Amino acid sequence: MDKLARRVRLQPSGLAYRVPDHEDVLSAAAQAGIRVPAACRNGVCEICEARLMSGGALNTRNQLSVPVGERLMMCRTLALTDLELEIPAVMAPGNFQPRRYQARVVDVRLISHDVYRVALQLPRRRDVAFHAGQYLAVILPETDPCYFSIASSPSAEQIELHIQASPDWISARKVIDALTSGQEVTVELPHGKACLAAAPEKPLLLVAAGTGFAQMKSLVDYLQETRFDHPVRLFWGVRKHEDMYLRSMARQWQDDWPVFRFVPVVGDDDDNDWSGHHDQLVHAVLASGFDWHNVEVHASGSPGMVYTLMDALVAEGLPESAFYSDVLEYAPRQ
Repeated sequence: MDKLARRVRLQPSGLAYRVPDHEDVLSAAAQAGIRVPAACRNGVCEICEARLMSGGALNTRNQLSVPVGERLMMCRTLALTDLELEIPAVMAPGNFQPRRYQARVVDVRLISHDVYRVALQLPRRRDVAFHAGQYLAVILPETDPCYFSIASSPSAEQIELHIQASPDWISARKVIDALTSGQEVTVELPHGKACLAAAPEKPLLLVAAGTGFAQMKSLVDYLQETRFDHPVRLFWGVRKHEDMYLRSMARQWQDDWPVFRFVPVVGDDDDNDWSGHHDQLVHAVLASGFDWHNVEVHASGSPGMVYTLMDALVAEGLPESAFYSDVLEYAPRQ
């Protein structure tokens, strides 16, 4: 990062990012993965309007300083100091209101013995906003909503899902049977607060069990787009080798992205006695050597795995506020 980079904080979302010298604050926000409404990028449409709450800013159109309290166009603004901007259009994690859409099923493909990759196309895709790591609900007639992590980046044209549908999983089988290519299905999104609205400014540890990999794929795709340069490590735990349905993709990330490392954890590497609390996966994470005081953790799996992992990491010094999982929201401890 440029030593002259300024720190910009957006309110009321609280999201913060750094702006290199001579780069406008809108472009830097996009580079940090923050979704700011914009169109013309030359200060005319006024869609990227914000109000300067504190700091020194320069209007590049007229080369004049922007007074505190006045409005500015982020695409036409340079940060002369650290800035605080008010822009209600930028949402914090979990603040997008879920809405229902009719999505067209583009593809349903079996990618392992029991996992399907589903591609959905939403109407006016650019108007449908979500953060990396959030999930959606598939709404079928006369049944409860079925929730699945979104496996694609917020910038992707199509929505990708990974659905495990073993013969004895009745609800998942109903969803797969209903998702026929070329047909439409009702989906509701976004859901979930364990997500990224901006690239973090510290190393990132991702821990997934089974199809929890889908959420991690969304995070990885997003972070690669932002050119994230802090260490990223992904632990993926499964019962058997054949359950690691996109192992080649995770290995390719490791080959192509210098800061990324993939650690597969397979139950039958030693035996088939996979612990109900995923102790093998948790032990592998604890042995990773991270500075637990300076890392952000995202975990996706069963409540047993997530809480076992969180308790173990907090005991090692991880601040509880640095641990993110949807389990904490949908299965809170009493």
